[in-house]
Amino acid sequence: MVIFSSLNAVLGIRFVIDREDCFSHNVQYEGDRVQASFVVIKIDTSWQYTNDGVDLSVKGPSGETIKEFHDMTSEIFEFVARDNGPHRFCFTNKSPYHETIDFDVHSNHVHFTDQHAKDEHLTPLLDQITKLEHALFNIQYEQHWLEAQTERQAIVSNALSSRTLHKAILESMALMGASALQVYLLRRLFERKLAI
Repeated sequence: MVIFSSLNAVLGIRFVIDREDCFSHNVQYEGDRVQASFVVIKIDTSWQYTNDGVDLSVKGPSGETIKEFHDMTSEIFEFVARDNGPHRFCFTNKSPYHETIDFDVHSNHVHFTDQHAKDEHLTPLLDQITKLEHALFNIQYEQHWLEAQTERQAIVSNALSSRTLHKAILESMALMGASALQVYLLRRLFERKLAI
């Protein structure tokens, strides 16, 4: 009799970051595979488009650094937990603007008890399950990435639309001013000619 147990812990969150935010994810067993991804969705500025990213530091339960990313707008990564316990994911925003981030983390542990089946029977199945899980995680990451790109392009489009409107208003005012000046100069010219 084979007992197959898969303990999944999943965290998905969308948050707005000003300077620094940290999240903890508890990894239950040593050797668990942890997959994570993040996407910077939008930057709260209407007048300019920036490609500023965020920094991410992943630390283990004893404080050791596992992974670090700098100035990234999106990333997908995985690692094998050396120790069980809370792992910290700290995001740092160095830009002066608030940024909205979509963050997902998933850990997986598979263990067997009372094994009567042979490993060569189960290994292909487990390999396929692992590949499927990885493919599903990549699809989720791509969806978040596409959503973030759409929102970023909408922000750029709105900013350009706003600039175009302001420029059109300014040009119209300049044209009306030039027209008023022409009318004044023509009247003055005709008044002088009539006075002569």
